[in-house]
Amino acid sequence: MANLIDQDQEWLLNCLNATLDPNQEIRSLAEVSLRQASLQPGFGVALSKVAANKELPFGLRQLAAVLLKQFIKKHWHESEESFEPPAVATEEKEVIRILLLPSLDDSHRKICTAISMAIASIAVYDWPENWPDLLPFLLKLINDRTNVSGVHGALRCLALLSGDLDDTVVPTLVPVLFPCLLTIVSSPQNYDNYLRTKALTIVYSCVSVLGIMSGVYKTEIIALITPMLKPWMDQFSVILEPPMQPEDPDNWSLRMEVLKCLNQFVQNFPSLTESEFMVIVGPLWQTFVTSLSVYMRSSIECTEDPYGDRYDSDGAEKSLDAFVIQLFEFLLTIVGSAKLMKVVKNNIKELAYYTLAFLQMTEQQVHTWSRDANQFVADEDDATYSCRVSGVLLLEEVVNSFGSEGIYAIIDAMRERFNESEREKAAGSAAWWRIRESILFALADLSDQLLDAEASGMISVNLGNLVEQIVTKDVGTGVHEYPFLYARIFTSVAKFSSVISHGVLEHFLHAAIKGVGMNVPPPVKMGACQALSQLLPEANKENIQPQLMGLFSSLTDLLHQASDETLHLVLETLQASIKAVREAAVSFESVVSPVVLNTWALYVSDPFLSIDAIEVLEALKNAPGGIHPLVSRILPHIGPILNKPYQQPDGLVAGSLDLVTMLLKASQS
Repeated sequence: MANLIDQDQEWLLNCLNATLDPNQEIRSLAEVSLRQASLQPGFGVALSKVAANKELPFGLRQLAAVLLKQFIKKHWHESEESFEPPAVATEEKEVIRILLLPSLDDSHRKICTAISMAIASIAVYDWPENWPDLLPFLLKLINDRTNVSGVHGALRCLALLSGDLDDTVVPTLVPVLFPCLLTIVSSPQNYDNYLRTKALTIVYSCVSVLGIMSGVYKTEIIALITPMLKPWMDQFSVILEPPMQPEDPDNWSLRMEVLKCLNQFVQNFPSLTESEFMVIVGPLWQTFVTSLSVYMRSSIECTEDPYGDRYDSDGAEKSLDAFVIQLFEFLLTIVGSAKLMKVVKNNIKELAYYTLAFLQMTEQQVHTWSRDANQFVADEDDATYSCRVSGVLLLEEVVNSFGSEGIYAIIDAMRERFNESEREKAAGSAAWWRIRESILFALADLSDQLLDAEASGMISVNLGNLVEQIVTKDVGTGVHEYPFLYARIFTSVAKFSSVISHGVLEHFLHAAIKGVGMNVPPPVKMGACQALSQLLPEANKENIQPQLMGLFSSLTDLLHQASDETLHLVLETLQASIKAVREAAVSFESVVSPVVLNTWALYVSDPFLSIDAIEVLEALKNAPGGIHPLVSRILPHIGPILNKPYQQPDGLVAGSLDLVTMLLKASQS
């Protein structure tokens, strides 16, 4: 009887059907009708009945559930930003809540997810005060092992709610809920990886809340956590123990949630976790080591699917990259923990050895950065969320936590990887350069820590020799075949310029000057620019004098080709070049100023790039004899702008004032 369709529902069904019609006019008319109906009493109930009616077509039910969620956002609670009158009446709210709960065990997962989202949207406002039976109902569904659809619906709903659980609910919820969740997670024969992952999502949220509470209620929270810690640790080890398998994103997602939960336990309860942690160490290492071979094939070599930018039906990322980043985050937590760092102390060389392999450029990065130099520079500067960045953060933490012991371990691992790349190169492998580039990437990132350690006597490694050995091996190797290796060589030489021999520095300085002007791939030019910015100030001016006109011509040519991030780098290099050859800079004013002024005018509304351009001009102004030609060049253009300020484009007047201020600053009368 509950599924009988009355006249109002029939109208709604016809309207929903019409929104799917291929005819645009019919669709538009139906959408207008639905918007008008949403302002009438009973619309939410009507949508709930359609969504809950298992005899209706799947598409209509899903559409009704999605519209219901939107309806709740707009009309349920007057304090909501997205609220639009009229508000749903109290009686109608009660009917909607009653209709939705039994639909959580729907066999269609998409319906189940849509209804879960609607329930979670209501619960934000009504639970627990106006909906006390929600949690008991969900717990009952989770405990019914005969109803897997019900378990799915309840878990999906609890996962959505878990973000809103607070310290008033979690302490009483955990003792009842965690045993149910442990049963699901530990029963792969009854529940698939999706459900087990959802259960772990809820564990993660609850442990996060308990961690926050432990600051005030330490004794009570420890009493709550202690008895359940061992069974969970045992289960985590069971999940992490098997070798990682390729093309199995559901398993990656499951392991990722395990790592997130472990991270919370370790960060919030280090003393408790320490006693149970040894059961995790072996399985965690197994996951780390075996995930490298999967990552190599899937992401670095791209011979298997890495499932990049893929998400499950709930919007959770399923990519291999996301899993590896989470793995590094947990390892970083262990290395940085005073209580747990000892578990990796005897294996830090191996940890660094495998981490260096994860730092290799992926095939996707090679493809993207080869096409777009701007993206290459942006990703380098922004420390973009990636495996490379997560990996070097782990190596930084190894140095912070283990000091000289950590540095020696990392350098030993680098030497071993370097020798491997030599053997690969000799064997004719096309990928030999990747690990070489990753070693230099790690060295450059750690340069400040390593140079400080050498200067203070903490380590007795000759860093200059180490870097020279790596960078000079590849001099003469095809710059067009291995552009990213060349770019990394330039930046590494610049980072370690204080300890590299004069002859090697001179060689790479001249190579960088030539590289800016040659027909080489853009990443090489960008690497050369970064090297010049740091090497020119210390260079022997007499040695580079014959090349200066060519350098400034090449850099101004680059300005014509550059955009955004690359433009910033080229302007920075120009400024460094002018300051480095200050005495001779005025002779290049006629080459540099017109192009830089044109760049300034094009980007005057961009506060960063326009200031970069002005700083280049200021470097010219401060050079001996530089101000007079610069004033003669600038003022004829600036005068008309300032005389008619209201007729100028946005930003031009303010930018012109910045330019005049620069000319006047510290200038003679």
